Amino acid sequence: MNREDWENLPLGRETVYESSYNPELLHPIQRCISRAQLGLSVGALPFFGEDEWWGFELSWLNTKGKPQVAVARFSFPAESPYMVESKSFKLYLNSFNQSRFESWRLVRDTLVRDLSTAVGTAVRVTLLEVEDVSLDVQKPMGYCLDQLDIAVEQYQPESALLALDESGEMVSETLYSHLLRSNCPVTGQPDWATVLVEYKGPKLEREALLAYFIAFREHQDFHEHCVERIFCDLQTIADFSELTVCARYTRRGGLDINPQRSTRVEKALPPRFARQ
Repeated sequence: MNREDWENLPLGRETVYESSYNPELLHPIQRCISRAQLGLSVGALPFFGEDEWWGFELSWLNTKGKPQVAVARFSFPAESPYMVESKSFKLYLNSFNQSRFESWRLVRDTLVRDLSTAVGTAVRVTLLEVEDVSLDVQKPMGYCLDQLDIAVEQYQPESALLALDESGEMVSETLYSHLLRSNCPVTGQPDWATVLVEYKGPKLEREALLAYFIAFREHQDFHEHCVERIFCDLQTIADFSELTVCARYTRRGGLDINPQRSTRVEKALPPRFARQ
């Protein structure tokens, strides 16, 4: 994989944590680098979607020097030319710690401005009180594949692992697994997720889909591109009338990343799960 865009990433490097507001800490990464491996070109994406990030370590000072804390929800459009590297995002949020802001609204507006500039398109930001009831988690809807008793021998994903059910039945269903693990392409650290596939069309062979998810176990790529690979690989085996793939990754450094790609222009993300 071409990693020229990753030469100066904070990931894997010893870092000094700044506590004064500094938007220059944000490090954008071109989406096109990994998308090229899937044969995707700018302006011809086969999906819509967003990357939903949750930030649980956001704090700043009010004008009297009293700390404020919030939980932040960030929504990055999938069509943005750039995404934000996760460690740089953490360092950027940390830089708010000893900076004074006169209102929550100013903090939100600052986040919107800086992140939108970094990724090249408008980003949505919502700040929540830490006791906000919308932070509650729920159980995934659909059928959990993890109970299937399968033998697994492959730990790198290939579309050839996927298959349609021999029945030829047309269905509308949601399948999910808690067994997705991928790895950071820079540090090699494992990333854990619950992945969901919601589709309408020829029935998928469930054992094959579970084996395919598990095959990401030794795969190295960013969260966003793992979801795009799953979406594109599924599209190679059938012409689904609707297809949505979402992965909710577990938290690291106070941030969790939840990419979703769909054939639908506006598709709500599933609720947060207990692992988050």
